[in-house]
Amino acid sequence: MRTGQHKTQEHPHVDPGGQAIFLPNFCEGRTFFLVVLIAQLLAFLVALSSNPPQQGFWVNLALVSLFVQWVALGTGLVLCLARRFLDRLGPFVAAAGTWLIIQAVILVFTLLALGMGRLWGWETLGSGLSHEEFLLRTLAIGAIVSAVALRYLYVQKQWQHNVEAEARSRVQALHARIRPHFLFNSMNTIANLTRSRPEVAESTVMDLADLFRATLSSRETGTLSEEIALARQYLRIEALRLGERLQVHWDVDERLSPDHPVPSLILQPLVENSVYHGIEPSTEGGTVTVALRQAGEMLRITVENPMPSQEHRRRRPGNRFAQESIRQRLALAYRGRARMETTQSADHYRVDILVPRRTS
Repeated sequence: MRTGQHKTQEHPHVDPGGQAIFLPNFCEGRTFFLVVLIAQLLAFLVALSSNPPQQGFWVNLALVSLFVQWVALGTGLVLCLARRFLDRLGPFVAAAGTWLIIQAVILVFTLLALGMGRLWGWETLGSGLSHEEFLLRTLAIGAIVSAVALRYLYVQKQWQHNVEAEARSRVQALHARIRPHFLFNSMNTIANLTRSRPEVAESTVMDLADLFRATLSSRETGTLSEEIALARQYLRIEALRLGERLQVHWDVDERLSPDHPVPSLILQPLVENSVYHGIEPSTEGGTVTVALRQAGEMLRITVENPMPSQEHRRRRPGNRFAQESIRQRLALAYRGRARMETTQSADHYRVDILVPRRTS
């Protein structure tokens, strides 16, 4: 695979100030469930803080819960319908609009509750307050809770934005990172092959060009077949220099889709680490094992290499930059559904990556 097709990346909506909209999608079932859960917790706290009514605590809790859930579900429904409008606004205007929408919904449902209270003869709605006091208290609680919630959502979005920016900077650094010794060794290998084996030298130049193209690319995602091809190209270049010292065993599950999307540069850096830290320091060499297997609903990527002696390890310590970069990008891409594990024994080092086979 000599060239790669550049895919268009989808980015979240960004407001004119350059900051992503921080409001959650209230049309999602998960968001609605969280709203209901938080509303019930708020109802419980309000019931505990109220004066003991004549109906008793549990009746009061039921009435407060019913009212708060009405408000919560109504707010979620209105914010879901207003989602497209709010997404066009900047953070401050969107927050102000959301706050006003919440207050308007609270006002409407409070007036409805007061009307029903008059109809059924509940002059205080079980709260111990007059209608005017109940209205003012409800609006005040709603104003404070919604302001705190919007502030929390904004801060959380800013934190997430910073994490994503750091992860992108790490992948850019990983893209630009080619060990100088690998480049020099590759050029020397090509120079030595130019006269004796010109066709191999030409193929190696193409592999090296593809490797550079991939490392300098700004793509954040690729396919499984592209990652495998890139790792094979790297190993072919190193095999010309290391000869019989480098043995590679591939174990690729035929059931895996070659178009399975994965973060870019997730396999080649691990293979490079295996050669650099496991094979090259050892005079006897060894075997790098690369396995890609289907594990239920997960894709398991395993890279294993022999460990050199303690003396060689001290001469060539690792900074774990590549592993930490991959770990952060997995967390960013899969939101905690992927994991990366490392296992080290006296004579072997192994890295296991588990990612979902489905992107949804």
